[in-house]
Amino acid sequence: MPNKQYKPTSPGRRGMSASTFEELTKKKPERSLLEPLKKRAGRNNQGRVTVRHRGGGHKRMYRLIDWKRRRLGVPAQVVAIEYDPNRSARIALLQYPDGEKCYILAPQGLKVGQVVSSGPEAELLPGNALPLQDIPVGFQIHNVELKPGRGGQLVRGAGTAARLMAKDGDWAQVLLPSGEVRRVHTSCTATVGQVGNAEHATISIGKAGRTRWLGIRPTVRGSAMNPRDHPHGGGEGKAPIGGQPQTPWGKPAMGRKTRRRKATDKFILRRRSK
Repeated sequence: MPNKQYKPTSPGRRGMSASTFEELTKKKPERSLLEPLKKRAGRNNQGRVTVRHRGGGHKRMYRLIDWKRRRLGVPAQVVAIEYDPNRSARIALLQYPDGEKCYILAPQGLKVGQVVSSGPEAELLPGNALPLQDIPVGFQIHNVELKPGRGGQLVRGAGTAARLMAKDGDWAQVLLPSGEVRRVHTSCTATVGQVGNAEHATISIGKAGRTRWLGIRPTVRGSAMNPRDHPHGGGEGKAPIGGQPQTPWGKPAMGRKTRRRKATDKFILRRRSK
């Protein structure tokens, strides 16, 4: 699934690339698995901006993904491979023998017509979901649960894959794409294989307007602002920061540790690679 390169007919086209979408087999999504997605533009429930540089973008509908793989032991046939505007990975439409349909992340190599299943008795094939206790050490996995029954939370981006490193009693050691080694309970479920659409990381945006289609607004350097707008602002020419880098609200930035969830430190055996 290579990316296509555009001819340099304009400065924005020069260097731009996009996916060929040749792996997609269906254009329109399943209507029963769609939900409206309201835009929040980085605002919380009080209407205040909590994440800057968000807003605009193309209108989207949310695809309901079966993160839990609820129907254990029931085989499902892959009906279609579809595009999902809400994530970098492709999604696969499954249909069960009773007619029920659901979406899952499409792993690398999954084709229309294949049969996938979930549960301890499932085969070790891409797209099948099994508890970690039933997956051999060394296998590539994705969509990994952190708590049994909650649904997959880790390793869901395009082209990513974790590796099952070891098992020790009720706990397994999982090497995440970031380089972090984390302890996960062996009763947690994971999907075999690597997430598809690995070429997503090589796409070149090419022009500023394309990021606006994605709902990303421009970022302005603090040193280009006035002193009342940012601690880095003001001065003649390109003035030095003068002390530690700060956020627009005067809090230390760039290097200060922001991790607060200390309760999960005991599950991290090795920090991510720097």
